[in-house]
Order: sequence, then C-alpha cells, then structure tokens
Amino acid sequence: MSGTGTENETRSGHGAGREAANGSAGSFHAMWRELLPVGLHPGTGGYRRYAWTPADAECRAWFREQARARGLAYEVDRNGNQWAWAGDPAAGDAVVTGSHLDSVPDGGAFDGPLGVVSAFAALDELRARNVQLTRPLGIVNFGDEEGARFGLACVGSRLTAGRLTREQAHRLTDDDGITLPKAMEAAGYDPDAIGPDPERLARIGAFVELHVEQGRALDLTGDRVGVASAIWPHGRWRFDFRGEANHAGTTRLDDRRDPMLPYAETVLAARREARLAGAVATFGKTAVEPNGVNAIPALVRGWLDSRAPEQGTLDTVIEGIEAAAREHAAAHGVGLDITRESFTPVVEFDHALRDELARILGKDTDLKVPVLGTGAGHDAGILAGAVPTAMLFVRNPTGVSHSPAERAEEDDCVAGVLALADVLEGLACR
Repeated sequence: MSGTGTENETRSGHGAGREAANGSAGSFHAMWRELLPVGLHPGTGGYRRYAWTPADAECRAWFREQARARGLAYEVDRNGNQWAWAGDPAAGDAVVTGSHLDSVPDGGAFDGPLGVVSAFAALDELRARNVQLTRPLGIVNFGDEEGARFGLACVGSRLTAGRLTREQAHRLTDDDGITLPKAMEAAGYDPDAIGPDPERLARIGAFVELHVEQGRALDLTGDRVGVASAIWPHGRWRFDFRGEANHAGTTRLDDRRDPMLPYAETVLAARREARLAGAVATFGKTAVEPNGVNAIPALVRGWLDSRAPEQGTLDTVIEGIEAAAREHAAAHGVGLDITRESFTPVVEFDHALRDELARILGKDTDLKVPVLGTGAGHDAGILAGAVPTAMLFVRNPTGVSHSPAERAEEDDCVAGVLALADVLEGLACR
C-alpha cells in the first residue's frame, strides 16, 4: 500500500470525515499486512491466487481465521464460497458484504481483497461504535471470481445464483487439462455438490460489495469513495484460426497458410472498432500450436474481451471484429471458428439500494456522492438478478488494475472502511 495523501484530496470524501473508532483502521492494516504475502510472485511483484491452488487455500484459511477471531459463525456453502455471520442467517433479510480473494495472473493486491478486508474492518468499526444489529450481517468470500484458471469469471457466484449449471461447471478445464471437479477434489471439496443455492439467496436482503475503482473517475473528481450505478455489458469470445504447420525456413511466403497473420490483423481491427464505438476490446490471451520458433503455426487461438456502455454498442463492436477476422482469414487461406464463451448483459444495480447508500454517505455533508458506471464485472453483478445489490468504489489514483501497479492510498482505504461501516450501520442497525 502506498503512502498517504494526494493532490486530489480537496474533497475529503464520504466517510473520511469520521475518525476510525478504537483502532478499526489498525485492524484493517493488520489484516492487510497479513494477507499481502499470500500468492505474491517474487519475480513479477504480482499475485497468482488461482482457484483451488495452495495460494487459494492460504487465502481461505486466512478468511476462516478472521471469522474465528471475531466469534462469527463460519460456513462454506455447496459451491465453495466462504461465509462469516454475525447473527442468525436463517432469520432472513440479511445484509451481506464482501468480495473475493483470488487474482488474475500477476494481478494487483487490491482487486477483491480490499472488499473482504474492509468488510471485517467495518464490522470491527460497528462493534467499536457499540451499535446493535437488527438484521443478520454476513461477510463473504466468493470463489474463483477472476476466472484466471478455468476461463470463466465469477464461478462461485454464478453457481449460487443459478447462472452456471453443475454440468457446465464440470466441463471447465484449465490450461494443464485439469478439470474443475478434479481441482476441487484435490482441494478437499465435493464437486458433485455444486449448483444453484436459492435457499441461501433467499436469506439475503441486501448485498453491498466494496471494490477498488478500476479506472480514474474518482481521482479526477477528488472523491475518495463513490457508488456504482451499473456494470457495462461484457463478454469473452474465442477465435480459432486454423492454418497449416510447416517449416519456417523452407516454405515460400506465397505457399503459407499462416494463422498468425489474420490473428494479428484481427487484434488491430479490435482496437479500431472499439475506438470508433467508444468501447473497449482486448485480445489478452493467446495459444499457439505447435508453438515452435522455427515452425509456422497450425493453430492460433486468441481470446477477446470486449465491453461497452450499451448493448447496441457492444453488438456493433463484436460484429465489426468478427467481420474483419473472417475477411483476413479468407485472404490467407485460413479457417476460422468463433465461440462466445461467456456473456453478461448490462447490470443496473438496485436503484432503491443505490439511492439509500448515497443518502447514508451524503448525510451531514453538502458534497454530492459520485455515482459511476464500470466496465469491470463483479460478483455483485451476478447476484443483482436475485437480490438487491449495490457497490462502493474506493479511489484508485492511477486507474491501473489487474497489474502489480494497482494501488490505493492508505487514507482512501480507511475512508472506504468507514463508508462501508456507515452503510452497514444504516442498513443493518435500524
């Protein structure tokens, strides 16, 4: 975590004007320091906390210990998500907060863990304020949110919400050919138990996820904390360019069916189409066969991630990229298969809950709480179709995310804890 203070602190931020009671800021920093080394790669400085790996197990053990230390009821649901409860969840109408602890390859420290650590610290703050819960309060760590290992994001929350079936989940495979069931079994969990969990969702009256902002909107306005309005529609597509393997040194250029060429042209087309439409499109993962320095590839497989503020815009971008890919593949005598691997439509967070968060955070201040959209997917977006859901964002001074350079200032993190505590007090202590 970097040092405190930036030039954009003229607006103190919502929740930042209150001092942390009895060391809740200290509890945040203590938890943060304890979690920081887990899954950290010494060579890259990034995190490799992939689902059902030893690093993931360490994160899960950390969560379990935080629950135990606070005397919370701890449980793991059928999909491997971890829950810690103050109060009886069976009473229903629970307020739940939390996020995830896994990472993208060589990701940053804040994406996901900030929300989980802040959840425990916010509970410490509520206890220091001596407020009485009138609704059950839960803290959750959703499993495999990033999809770094099996290629599908938000597996834990998708399964819980019925957005992913057991059969579909069982077909997920990592790059080493290990299936999700095998990985779960190796980690000590039962893959045959996974599936929709409507009874658990029915207990939740509101879910609030705190997350580091993955952009610079708050930095530009000088606010420490904001409220989410919606998640852009987004998806992942796989492009398989199939050519002909051959010798790199003896095959004439005119005789080649090199799939790398149309793939490269498609990458450029994706950038062009996204820029024209005001969207984003990224080929961030590539697999090449046979992947030899002196061999013309037989197959180039690329994964496209694209997002846009509106569904129509996203459709236009994907149509343009697909058309360009087919045109370039045909020009090089290369076959092409395009598969949509995942898709999430626009997610509007619950308006009443969003407005309530803004009211709570705006209390006793004349500053308007910023409300902003995001192009990043979250567990909150998956749950939004089943329970009232909202999000808080904590300022990110660089806007960098999914990178070791991702960061948030210490003062902003504490402001996030206090804002989350204010929200939880307003929702669960009425």
